[in-house]
Amino acid sequence: MIKVTLKDGKILEVEEGKSVLEVAKQISEGLARVATCAEVNGEVKDLRYELKEDCTLNICTFESSEAGKKAYWHTTSHIMAQAIKRIYGKDVKLTIGPSIDKGFYYDFDVKENISSDDFEKIEAEMKKIIKEDLPIERYTLPRNEAIEFMKSLGEDYKVELIEELPEGEEISFYKQGDFTDLCAGPHLMSTGKVKAVKILSSSGAYWRGDEHNKMLQRFYGISFPKASELEEYLNMLEEAKKRDHKKLGKELELFMIAPEGPGFPFFLPKGMVLRNILEDFWREIHRKNGYVEIKTPMILNEELWHRSGHWDHYKENMYTTKIDDVDFGIKPMNCPGGMIVYKSKMHSYKDLPIRAGELGLVHRHEKSGELNGLFRVRCFTQDDAHIFCLPSQIESEIAGIMKLVDEVYKIFGFEYTVELSTRPENSMGSDEQWNMAEGALKQVLKDMNMPYAINEGDGAFYGPKIDFHIKDSIGREWQCGTIQLDFQMPERFDLTYIGEDGEKHRPVMLHRVIFGSIERFIGVLIENYAGIFPTWLSPVQVKILPITDAQKEYAQKIKQELEDVNIRVELDDSNEKVGYKIRKAQLEKVPYMVVLGAKEVEANTIAVRTRKGEDLGQMPINEFIAKVQKEVETKGIE
Repeated sequence: MIKVTLKDGKILEVEEGKSVLEVAKQISEGLARVATCAEVNGEVKDLRYELKEDCTLNICTFESSEAGKKAYWHTTSHIMAQAIKRIYGKDVKLTIGPSIDKGFYYDFDVKENISSDDFEKIEAEMKKIIKEDLPIERYTLPRNEAIEFMKSLGEDYKVELIEELPEGEEISFYKQGDFTDLCAGPHLMSTGKVKAVKILSSSGAYWRGDEHNKMLQRFYGISFPKASELEEYLNMLEEAKKRDHKKLGKELELFMIAPEGPGFPFFLPKGMVLRNILEDFWREIHRKNGYVEIKTPMILNEELWHRSGHWDHYKENMYTTKIDDVDFGIKPMNCPGGMIVYKSKMHSYKDLPIRAGELGLVHRHEKSGELNGLFRVRCFTQDDAHIFCLPSQIESEIAGIMKLVDEVYKIFGFEYTVELSTRPENSMGSDEQWNMAEGALKQVLKDMNMPYAINEGDGAFYGPKIDFHIKDSIGREWQCGTIQLDFQMPERFDLTYIGEDGEKHRPVMLHRVIFGSIERFIGVLIENYAGIFPTWLSPVQVKILPITDAQKEYAQKIKQELEDVNIRVELDDSNEKVGYKIRKAQLEKVPYMVVLGAKEVEANTIAVRTRKGEDLGQMPINEFIAKVQKEVETKGIE
């Protein structure tokens, strides 16, 4: 017998060699029905996996964990591949088909591109495979046999993948009816476990992401255990289309991407108003929290980037240039400039912590196929801050950042989750430093009673990090803020401070952003609010609409009164009918419309309407000013 420790701490004694599924049945038949995979000693495993020694066991379902969803979606990707192979046969070659954050995709080498008109036919075949409830079997082959087997099926891409695996590597396959795929798993026990499916889209994708390789056709899909969940998700996608920041950014005249600068956004006058409001807010809240602001150069010499480690770890994403025959790098990050500022003078332990913020423009090379409005650009402004502190101040400084992040996100109405990313493979520094850094972050999260997920191996190359994922109004998550604990940069740049003992010591460095980047955060805000910004953020807060030319003079007077108290206002004195002007202002998503007719002029009042169509009636201008100012001051959200 072996001891199996469950997630809740309960210990089961089970026979050695029992599968995870058998243990799930021992716990509950209901759990076994919905189980998708398991975590054994922290590693994701199949339900088929046999337990042969004492271990910890967490049985995953679609609802309970990301691993559970991914096993479900990975299985659905195989069902889609099987359906496409059944329909198109040898005209299609398999490549890879992983699960992703939301659903799955599969890349195919196709003789002729498959049209979206054929999605319905493919989905029908997928539903047929699901109805067949084919058992999914896992088996392994020696490397040479695996290569020969894939060659016999004409699957050249699978042969290439196997040939790159090291000698002695276990080559695993999953078989469901007439379909077999090279795969590490995990997968569900049968195709019938999948319920509601949908192919969402297709696009081009280079084999292995290399533009020098052949272009493949990629199919994206989604699946859920219930049809109602699929319907809800598809409704969310429809809503997301309406909120597309690229579409709304153009309609609301906020930003543009020109063919002369792919990946380099242009901010238009109204977009600059929104951007400046965010930057002014950033400066105000940081000043209140003890930060100073700095500005560092955009271009610094190559030697600096070698010193920082970016040249070795990030060069492929950097733009470079020559000045006076010397190589320079255009900064992809602000950190090294912050180091130089710190080193510009001697510091005492009494000076620390130093909290230095920077709205720094950085440039990173992104592949053209990955560019996406303001979400994926080649230049953006990070709301960076670098905190230099004593080792004894690490936890209090991280806690201070987390409180600041919480304050900022609540102002915009965002809920958020937290993720701790640990040491990656290409990291710098000793095991001792990394253990200390990860331990410090975990301790702060524990002290603040902050639930968090672990993202193994996704830390920065110089230190672990805490990432903040904000949730928008339709349930999507966006990774924006981050806190990174860094023992490496102070070492590489020989940063020091004079301690109480009169000796030189090494400070600890914290990197952090809250917006992430101004550009991306604006994109998130556009989609979160569907362009209907709260009054304090709206580029135009009030639109004045005179009914006839007779009210134009009075309209100018009202406009001036609003401008005098810094309310952002526009006057529509066109010859259009007032109904048209109102509809136009509503499409522009202006919070308030001030309609002026003969009655308002005579009474020295204004008639106020909201963009939602509410008629607030007549009121004195001072009452309206007080209303708008209160919304701006409280940063109220509708």
